[in-house]
Amino acid sequence: MTPLDIEALFTRSTGDYLFARWGRPIAPVVFGVEDATLAVVKGAIEAIVALAGHQMAETDPELGANLMVFFLREWAELPEVPNLARMIPDLGPLCERLTQAGANQYRSFRFDAEGRIKAAFVFVRMDEDLSGMPADALALNQAAQVICLWSDRAFREHSPLALAGETVILRPEIGAVIRASYDRMMPAVARDPSHALRLAARIGQGGGGDASV
Repeated sequence: MTPLDIEALFTRSTGDYLFARWGRPIAPVVFGVEDATLAVVKGAIEAIVALAGHQMAETDPELGANLMVFFLREWAELPEVPNLARMIPDLGPLCERLTQAGANQYRSFRFDAEGRIKAAFVFVRMDEDLSGMPADALALNQAAQVICLWSDRAFREHSPLALAGETVILRPEIGAVIRASYDRMMPAVARDPSHALRLAARIGQGGGGDASV
């Protein structure tokens, strides 16, 4: 990927460049799926975390679980989840907006004092399109989109996934960006587009990688 390609991945629709990665081990919990699918989702998260060279944890000492993934049929189900409204501000109006927009997924992040990701909430509404996706592809897609704070338009036109034969994999160029962004010499938070140049340089030095489930 060129530096401009990488810059676009973290340039928001407001025109601001903003990158952040996780500042603590990821402790996930998944709601709304059967045990077999639960194993697939957690396996996808583990694959992406391993690709990044980051860490998993059973629990987060402050939050218990810091990555919460919810699968649901309708957005109206969310306000009924106990205590969720305390964690997601204006949950009712948010669900109304998502319903009106016909959205099938939504992600919300929380950050520490330095701006690093400390928690994320992933909501996936299983509409007709998503219900037709294989569980491994759906899980890997969500895991890839929560490992970094991507632009709100990063994957509107192109999925982060690809097919290698019959195996769903992360696009190698996206895997390379993830690995480079978690390099210990790279900042955990960046607001200047020159960060994209540094990522491109890291990738050129062998920071590539992919993941599959």
